[in-house]
Amino acid sequence: MGDHILSDEAEVEKGENARMSSFVGAIAIADLVKSTLGPKGMDKILQSASSRDHKIEVTNDGATILKSVHVENAAAKILVDIAKTQDEEIGDGTTSVAVLCGELLREAEKLVDARIHPQTIAAGWRLAAKIAKEDLDRAAVKKEDDASFEAELVEVAKTTLSSKLVLYEKEHFARLAVDAVLRLHGSDNLDYIQVLKKPGGSLKDSFLAEGFVLDKKIGIGQPKRVENAKVLVANTPMDTDKIKIYGARVKVESLSKVAEIEQAEKDKMAHKVARICDHGINVFINRQLIYNYPEELFAKRGVMAIEHADFEGVERLAAVLGADICSTFERPDLATLGTCDLVDEVMIGEDKLIRFSGCKSGEACTIVLRGASTHVLDEAERSLHDALCVLTRCVADTRTVPGGGCTEVRMARAIDLEAPNIPGKKALAMEAFARALRAIPAIIADNGGYDSSELVSRLRAAHAAGKNLAGLDMTNGDITLDITKLGVRESAKSKQHVLSAAAEAAEMILRVDDIIKCAPRKREEEQY
Repeated sequence: MGDHILSDEAEVEKGENARMSSFVGAIAIADLVKSTLGPKGMDKILQSASSRDHKIEVTNDGATILKSVHVENAAAKILVDIAKTQDEEIGDGTTSVAVLCGELLREAEKLVDARIHPQTIAAGWRLAAKIAKEDLDRAAVKKEDDASFEAELVEVAKTTLSSKLVLYEKEHFARLAVDAVLRLHGSDNLDYIQVLKKPGGSLKDSFLAEGFVLDKKIGIGQPKRVENAKVLVANTPMDTDKIKIYGARVKVESLSKVAEIEQAEKDKMAHKVARICDHGINVFINRQLIYNYPEELFAKRGVMAIEHADFEGVERLAAVLGADICSTFERPDLATLGTCDLVDEVMIGEDKLIRFSGCKSGEACTIVLRGASTHVLDEAERSLHDALCVLTRCVADTRTVPGGGCTEVRMARAIDLEAPNIPGKKALAMEAFARALRAIPAIIADNGGYDSSELVSRLRAAHAAGKNLAGLDMTNGDITLDITKLGVRESAKSKQHVLSAAAEAAEMILRVDDIIKCAPRKREEEQY
């Protein structure tokens, strides 16, 4: 009789079944992104389901893949969530976090089958995660001096980019990313780094333009080049030189009266333009359109007027030039004008763009990406974004750890050494945690088409022999005793986040014993 408490359409999955469905869902999601892990990872094509836009994305970014996949399974949603958080928090390691969580659950499945209670497993995992974290702190190295730190940053960027599409130009892109981030002088505001995508050329034609590039045209008959620019950034309508009286009827005795109304409108506009120019400016940037008449007036006064700068463009431009966005012009003394050394036109590919160089906040720069097609550019932008995020985190927390599966094997070894000292079944859960960590280098090796069990066991042996820096050399399909010589470095913050997020999410999924789906709400019949 107890089943009638919930409404008929509510579903409850109990105990074993619930746990089974959580495990299966989470492991399936982890397997989905598993093949994109590591420098030899494969890409996925994502095709949108809606018939309207057959949008296609080709990507290797774990978070992008998971965000686009519609999942019903509750546990799978949790995995998607941690990948998203990793993306927002660190920017890279999105695949790793989902895969590690999946591997932990794969191990948990075996333990639950062996009649070990989920709470025992969770307790063992928590001990293991603590040991792993302490070991990770020991593995992390701080920066020594600025010169070597820059080289380290380039290595971190190259490691991040090596699993991406830009792999063959990773030297070039790593430099671009590092130069852009070092200009920020420790601020983590990525708004100052603008990424412009222009199809054409090849990936290695991408470059870093100092200052800010706006994808707009300069008005007709206005100066194309302004030195020592004083810029007024505004959000105001400049299109009232036409009579716009909607839904109103104007009765006039003769046409000359219409001309008078038009003239009044024009005078009003001329007054507004005069007000704007009284600020002593030579560049005027407006968020909205500028019609022909005011454009002509600006041209007469030798002011460069740029219309319809896209919304983000205006916000970012105001920040870069150090200006306020104005919408009234009666008090020139209160308006903050932006300044920069030079505003001019540049040609990129087929398009003319406006470049602002020598801006007030020297942090600003624009990375112009070139590439064969829009899909290539989108993926290059995602890769670059990952690298920029990781680098800003790295500048804030300068500790780095060796990559290439080295830290995972090292953490697993620390857990294995501690496990025999723990009495009870918790020790089994700890060993399972270590196995899950070791699965990461195994997957990286598998993705390269190498023999993973051979490589990982050799890697374990090297670490057991005290070679703390041994890692996978993925170019030759071998192990190397000093991974730092290959320049494979990762941000310690990123690794730490992967470890804790995956452990927490896996524990959360493991503790589920019932899944209750609520009954759908019924539409009430309308009463007439």
